[in-house]
Order: sequence, then structure tokens, then C-alpha cells
Amino acid sequence: MARDVDGGAAGAGSDDSETATETASRPSGEQGRSVRTTIERRGVVGLAVATIALLLGIFYYPVATVFVDSVLVDGRWTAQVFVSILQDPFYFGELARLLSGEPVRAVIESIRSPDRRLGVIGFTTYQAALSTVASVALGLPAAYLLARFEFPGRRTLRSLTILPFVLPSIMVGVGFVATFGRNGTLNAVLGALGLGQVNLLFTLEAVVIAHAFYNAPLVARVTTAAWESVDASAVETARSLGASPLRAFRDVVAPQLVPSVLMGAALTFVFTFSTFPIVLALGGFQLATVEVFVYRLIRDLEYAEAAALALIELGISLGLLYAYLRYEARHTVQSRGIRPLPRRPLTPPSFSIRELLPRAGLAAYAVVALAVFVAPIASMVLASLSGPEGLTLANYRFLVARQTAGASFQVQPWDAVRNSLLFGVASLAVALPMGVVVAVLTTRDYRGRKVVDAVAMAPLAVSGIVVGLGLLRGLVFGFEIGGTRLAVGGGLAIVAAHAVAGYPFVVRTVAPGLEGIDRTLVESARALGAPRARALLDVELPLVWPAVVAGAAFAFAISIGEFSATIVLASGTNQFTMPIAIERFIGRRLGPATAMGVVLLVVTSASFLLIDRLGGDDVGF
Repeated sequence: MARDVDGGAAGAGSDDSETATETASRPSGEQGRSVRTTIERRGVVGLAVATIALLLGIFYYPVATVFVDSVLVDGRWTAQVFVSILQDPFYFGELARLLSGEPVRAVIESIRSPDRRLGVIGFTTYQAALSTVASVALGLPAAYLLARFEFPGRRTLRSLTILPFVLPSIMVGVGFVATFGRNGTLNAVLGALGLGQVNLLFTLEAVVIAHAFYNAPLVARVTTAAWESVDASAVETARSLGASPLRAFRDVVAPQLVPSVLMGAALTFVFTFSTFPIVLALGGFQLATVEVFVYRLIRDLEYAEAAALALIELGISLGLLYAYLRYEARHTVQSRGIRPLPRRPLTPPSFSIRELLPRAGLAAYAVVALAVFVAPIASMVLASLSGPEGLTLANYRFLVARQTAGASFQVQPWDAVRNSLLFGVASLAVALPMGVVVAVLTTRDYRGRKVVDAVAMAPLAVSGIVVGLGLLRGLVFGFEIGGTRLAVGGGLAIVAAHAVAGYPFVVRTVAPGLEGIDRTLVESARALGAPRARALLDVELPLVWPAVVAGAAFAFAISIGEFSATIVLASGTNQFTMPIAIERFIGRRLGPATAMGVVLLVVTSASFLLIDRLGGDDVGF
């Protein structure tokens, strides 16, 4: 028996030896192919897990830290910070009295009185509502022009509707200061015409106009897309049944435009409700919004109150978006046609009132559009080249002198440019693969895909101040694991913030291309034995490569212009970027601020041209 066991053991050992010998004798190239095949089969899953883990580390954990800061005060769990804000008239105005338990009738009467108090949140809501109205009023005529008329440069003009996603807001703020300031372009024109001066700087009007500069193109973009999807046969059927052009528009076209207009309005309200750089540059603390006060609280080291106020702001924004999405689910009209409305030539075919009236309206709109959209950028460039004695390069020489002779505590222009470029490249290295992986995950057909899409796109709904505060408290200040304190440097935190801001735009640029790929090509590659990762690398990504490059340009441009999270993370460090340098200059000397703004404009314009050449019209926003 013992011999049998020994023999069996020996046999087993012999089999193992033979297997080992066979493995060892297998050609090294075959072993390499086997390992590579295993990696390719599990590559997509591994990338998905790594992306989710990274998103948890640089976004969800920091945002959760903000929530914890608001309810964990001095080591004790409490909601007192929220209660104090909700009952403080400084934040909620007259509504705070209602939340404090005062009678409803008395609160309503105080709200109706002319000397009522809006509070910070009330004023933020008010300016966001005005900005939304102005943006829709400026965006709809642009959508009408782009969707209904054909003219040279229409495609380029349509591509300009991605400006809200490319131009840095602090740079636009400098342009508006150069336009509407006491010595700005507007007053120079008024003086040449013999008219009195106006000073719109640090007024609500300037803030609203600047918000319209940013958000009217967004309204125009989504509305133009909806208008171009209207089926011409439906309009022709209505006209053949006796409907006038106005009635056909009201009954056929308008119902398909309303959801898109409301979408643009809802996004505009959310963006302007959480506004920060524009108000900081054009309004100051006398017109401060919630976001500005959150930043002020962070500067004063009042982290619990800053976190609670930021979460209240986030709750209001998400509540509005949720209400819109519920409306969209119930009222969106799908166009079943495949023939879009034909565009008319911009030059009138006849001189009838019917042909001339809309074109005259568009001409008047063009004047307003030039004043709102072109004048600020042109004024910034002109101001950077102007001085008391006329045209000069003194502002650019000042930047050079500051770099060579400036004190260590002052912003060094070249250091700001270098930091911006380094942060842009580093964040691109994070945001691009993250965005591509998320785009792949959200274009595959499986249960829970919508949840993954919503979770991955959450950074679009969270303001940069909240992300910056979370990264500051959660990663820069560090956390303990097993008695060891781990912390991330300010530069890495800035890269993380920029990557969080940029990767959703990669997703929204690449995903439409992946959705449009003929699935038979992928299935053929899989049938020939290609693993999923190999089919993705060899078939799908090459087909959407222009969209990948455009998404990379988006992520880089957004990193270059990011301000909100950067100013939180760069405070007290030398990690200044170009937008931070502009903010430092603008409060002291406008000329150097405009010169730095022009440098920033050159960098972002290069990214914009790349986006335009490589498929900017296909961005899924």
C-alpha cells in the first residue's frame, strides 16, 4: 500500500515535472502572446476599475469630506451649522424669519415691502434669473440665424457656440473691465460721440451681460440642434391644411424647441447660480454671490460654515436640474422625420416686407451681438497695447520686468505660464484616459448604464469651489491610515481638480462617436478572435480618433482656464496659474492684467482652433 502511495506520489510528481517542463520548453514568444491575450481580455475591466477608483479618490472622497466638515464640528456630529445658515437673514433674507418659526403672514408682508432683504442666496437667485433671461434673449436669435439661414461662415459661427466651454472666465472678466470701466472702450466711444460717460463696472448690469456672453452661445447651441432636427414634411403638412406660417411654427416647430430652450435656461441658471470668477472681477464683494462668500469663508478658515453653505448651494442647483429632467422626460417631443427644414439665403430674394423684416431684425441683433461678444475681447487686446501716449508694449515689458525683478511673494508671469502649461499637460494625462474609459462604459448596452453615466458626469453639477475645498480638506491637509498621515501636495491637488473639470468634456466628445460606430465592424473583429480591449484599440478608437483629439483639446483648454478650484488650492503657495495672475493684477493695474489675458487668449485660442478642426460640432452637449 505504501508502495502504491509512493508510486502515486511519484507519478503525480512526474506529471507536475512534465507540465513544468512543457511550460519551460514552450517558446518565449508563445508565452508572451499568452500573457498579452490575458491582459487584453481583462484590460477593459481593469481600466474601468482603475477609473472608478481614481474618481472616488479625486472627486467623491473630497466632496464627501466637505459634507463631513459641515456636520462634524469640534469632533461632534451636529446640524447646527446648517440650522444657523438657514435662520440667518444675512444668507436667506426674509425667508430666514419663516425658517425661524415666525408667522407666515408677517413674513409675506415683509417680502412685499420695498425694503425687504434678499440675503446672499436670494440675491444669487435674483442675478441668476436675470442672467438666464438675458442669455435666452441673446441666444434665441442666434439659433434662428444658424438654423434657418445659409451664409458664408455659418459653420464657423456655429462652432463659436462652444465658447462657454473654452474661454477662461477670469479672462472674459478682464475684457469686460476693459470695455465697461471708467476708462474703457464704451466710454471712449461715448466721449467721441459727445455723450456722457457711464460706469457699469461693479454693477449688476455688467455681471448679467458677462453671464450672457458665456451662456447665450450655450442656449443657441442646444436650440440650433433642436431646430435642425425638425421634420420639414410636418411643417409642409400643416401649411397644406391651411395653417399660416406663424400657426405652423406655433403648432409644429415650437413644441420641439421648448424642451431645448428650457434645457439651455436650466443650465444657464445653474451655471450663473454658482458663478464665481465673473462676480469676483466685475461685482466684487458688494455684489457677492454664494460662491464668493464660500471662498471668503475659506480664506477666513471658517471651513464648517463654508462647507455647509456650499452644500446648500449644491442642493439648490441639483434640485433645479432634477426638476428639469422630470419635465424633459414628460414633455420632450421626438421628431420622426429625416428631412430638415431647408435654410434660406441670408440675402433677401425680394424686397417685400415679409423678406426684409426678419433680416432687419437680425441686422439689429448683429449690432448687439458685436457689442456683447466681440467688444470685450477686442477691448482687452487694445488695452494691452495702449498707454497714456497711445500704442505701446509697456504692459508686456512690465510682465518681463516683473519676472526678472519682482519680489518672491509677487506673482511671476513666466512662472504662471509655466505652471498653467504643466498643469494642463498633467491633467490631460489623467483626464483623457479617464474620459475615454467612461465614454466606453456609457456606450455599452448593460443594466445600470444610466446610473454609471450619472455618477461619472456628477462633476458637471458640482462647482469648482466645492471641489477645491474638498481636495484641500481631504487630500492636501491629509488623512491618517494605520497611524500614518498621508497628504498630497498642492500641485497634485490642482492637477486632480483640473482633471475632474476636464474629463466629462472628453466623455461628451468621444461618446457620440462611439455610439455611431457600425457594430458589425466590432463584431467581426471579435469573431476573428480579438479580445474586447484589442477590438477597442484596433477598431473603435481609430474610427473616433478626431473626437479623442478634440476631447483632449477641451480638457487642456479647461485646465488652462480653470480658476475656482485653483484659487482655493493655490492660496499660500507659489502654484500660481495664468488665471490667478490675472486676478492678482486686475485689482491693481489693468494694463498688465490685459497683457496676461492676451497670453491666456493665445493659448486657449490654439485649443479652440484644434477643437474646431477636429469635430467641435459633434460635442454631445
